[in-house]
Amino acid sequence: MKRIGFICFEILLTGYCALSAQTVLKEKLEEMPAVEQVKPLEAVDFAEKYIAYFVQPLDHAHPERGTFVQRVFVFHEGFDRPTVIVTEGYGAAYAEAPKYREELSRLYKTNLIVVEHRYFLESAPRPKDWRYLTAKNSADDLHAVRTAFNAIYPGKWIATGISKGGQTALLYRAFYPDDVDISVPYVTPLNYSVEDGRHEPFIRSVSTADDRRKVQDFQLEILKRRTRLQPLFDQYCEDRRLTFPVPLNEVYDYCVLEYSFAVWQWGIPTDEIPSSNTPDQAMFDHWMKQCDPTNFDREGYFKPFFVQAARELGYYGYDTRPFEKYLTLKSAEGWVNRLMLPDELKGITFDKTLCDKVTDFLKRADPKMIFLYGGSDPWSASGVCQWLNTEDKKNLHVFVQQGGSHKTRIGTMPEEQQREIRALIRQWLDE
Repeated sequence: MKRIGFICFEILLTGYCALSAQTVLKEKLEEMPAVEQVKPLEAVDFAEKYIAYFVQPLDHAHPERGTFVQRVFVFHEGFDRPTVIVTEGYGAAYAEAPKYREELSRLYKTNLIVVEHRYFLESAPRPKDWRYLTAKNSADDLHAVRTAFNAIYPGKWIATGISKGGQTALLYRAFYPDDVDISVPYVTPLNYSVEDGRHEPFIRSVSTADDRRKVQDFQLEILKRRTRLQPLFDQYCEDRRLTFPVPLNEVYDYCVLEYSFAVWQWGIPTDEIPSSNTPDQAMFDHWMKQCDPTNFDREGYFKPFFVQAARELGYYGYDTRPFEKYLTLKSAEGWVNRLMLPDELKGITFDKTLCDKVTDFLKRADPKMIFLYGGSDPWSASGVCQWLNTEDKKNLHVFVQQGGSHKTRIGTMPEEQQREIRALIRQWLDE
C-alpha cells in the first residue's frame, strides 16, 4: 500500500510540475508588452505549444503610422534548451498541425518559434498598405520577436527558413548580425532583378540533353493541343474563381512556360512526363499538377510575395524562343509587373539596394551560417553557391546536393555531408 501511495504521489507531483511549467510559460508570454493574446494548441512532440499574437508597427521606423497583429507559434522544449526561429517567408498555417516539427528542432531538441511573415494569412494588416511590405520591416519584426523572447530563452539561437523563408533568414542576419548565433537558410535565392536572367540559361543546361528534351517536348505538345486543352483550362480557372488582368489564353502560355522551372525545382522524374500519344485529359491533369494557374491569380495567396519580388526581392523570367510559333504572347518580358501586381503598383521599379547590401555582408563578414542547395534546382542559379568564396571563411559554409531539388534538406544530403553539417552545428551550439 505504501508503494502504491508513493506511485500515486509521483504521478500527482509530475502532473503538478507539468501544470506549473505550462502556467509559467503562458504567464511569461502574456506578460510580454507586445503580446495581445496567447492561445494554447495541441502539441505532440513538444511539452507545450502556443500561438502568441504580437502587435507590430506597420513601419518600425515610424510607429505612429499604425500597427498590425503578427502570428507567432511557440513550441516549448525547455527553458534551458537552444531555440530555433523559423523566419517564414509566407503564411505559417502548417505550424498549427499537432505533429509539425522543423528539421533542426528535431535534430537538436530545441525550442521552436515560427514567425508568420507580415502581409500573409493572419498576419496581414487591414487594409494592406503596400508601402510597409519591405525586407527591413520584416527583419524588424523578427528582431522584435527575438528581443521579446530573450529573457525566456537565453540559450543559443538558430534562424532558419526554406526558399523565401531562407531568404528571410539571410536578410534578417544581414540587418541584425548579432541577433542569432547560427543561420541555416535552405535553397535560398539572392536575385539581382525582378527578372534575374540567370535561371533561363540554367534550365537550358541542367541535367541531360535527353531529360531537357522530354520537358520541352511536353511543353510544345501542350501548346499544339491548345484548341482541345484551352476549354479545359478555362473551365479549371472558372471553377476556382481565379482572376487575371490578361486574357486566359495568355495565362495558358504562362503556365506552359512555367512547366520547365517547376519540373526541375521539384525534382519531377522525367519518366513521369506523359508522352505525345497520351490522351488529352491525362496530359492536362499532369500539367495542372505541376503548374496550377492558381499561382498566377493576382488576388491570391502569393500576391504579397510578388509585390516584394517586384520591389526588392527579384524573381525569374521565361525563355520564349523555343515556343514562339505557338504562343499567343508577343513577349514574356515584364510579366511579373503585368500579370501579378495590383493596379496601383504597376509602375513600381526594382531597387537593387537590398541585394547589394546582402552581397556585401556575405563577402565582408564571416557569420556562422550554413547554406543548403539542390544542384538541379533552378533557384540555385541565383543562389550564393554560384559566387560566394568560402575558402577564406572560417564559419560560412555552402553545401550543394548534386541532383537535388528545392526539397533539399540536411536529411536528403549524402551521409558524409549530413555528418559534417550536423557536427558543425553541434560544435557551434556547444561553444
